Amino acid sequence: MTARPEAERALWTENKPSRGWFQGLDVRELLRYRELVLFFAVKELKVRYKQTLFGVGWALIQPLAAMAIFSVVFGSFAGLPSDGLPYEVFVFAGVGLWLYFSNAIRIASESLVEDASLVTKVYFPRMLAPAGAVLPGLVDLAISLVVVAVLMALFGVAPGAALLLLPVWIGATVLIALGAGLWLSALNVLYRDIRSIVPFLLQVWLFASPVVFPSSLIDDSPEKQLYALNPLVGVLDGFRWSLLDAPPPGAEDLLSLASGVLLLVTGLAYFRHAERQFADQI
Repeated sequence: MTARPEAERALWTENKPSRGWFQGLDVRELLRYRELVLFFAVKELKVRYKQTLFGVGWALIQPLAAMAIFSVVFGSFAGLPSDGLPYEVFVFAGVGLWLYFSNAIRIASESLVEDASLVTKVYFPRMLAPAGAVLPGLVDLAISLVVVAVLMALFGVAPGAALLLLPVWIGATVLIALGAGLWLSALNVLYRDIRSIVPFLLQVWLFASPVVFPSSLIDDSPEKQLYALNPLVGVLDGFRWSLLDAPPPGAEDLLSLASGVLLLVTGLAYFRHAERQFADQI
């Protein structure tokens, strides 16, 4: 009579929450659940374009409208420089990468709250939700790159050998977005006013990044070192260098990339620290 309960206990698996900071990542577990990343990404794509009038056309409308506005306001009226490039091409490249980044962070910050039923009822590595949320925007980014290529042909802009490094800058942007998304998605579970803070944060981040102006506009000074703490500075400079043959990234961009690595590492650490509270707080 006692053998059956013992056999049942032998088949029982207990999932204990992580405790403390800097919990190690179980890479094998993440690989076992890797299909979930694709599931979350496809789900977001379906939700984004379901019952929309223009569908994927929004991937063209948004950056083109932003380019037109910025070109008039900052290019014509303010006369901002563009590193010797046509301002329309310069700003469209920056806007395309920025829209991917901002949308990825916005979606990632809501990923756990939007999938609350899964978080409370089904076990899976929680960080796969924000990880899947940063992938769908790559479709829009790919479309914007096609438009950039058309604009480059129209304005006579040719890429250089650095074009081979373009995937590196895109990959770095994905990782920075993931780092910020891990921070914000975990904080959003614990403090729901984060969803109100994210739009304001992104507005400030936009104008603190070289989207509508080049990094060369800021002279060598202590302010430039502070400016370079923005992790987007390095990837935007590198992205334009590879795509448009703009001036190569400067030494300060190393500081920017280091801050991006720090954002990712601390995002992973905080997410792992906070995830044991998700099921109770969500």
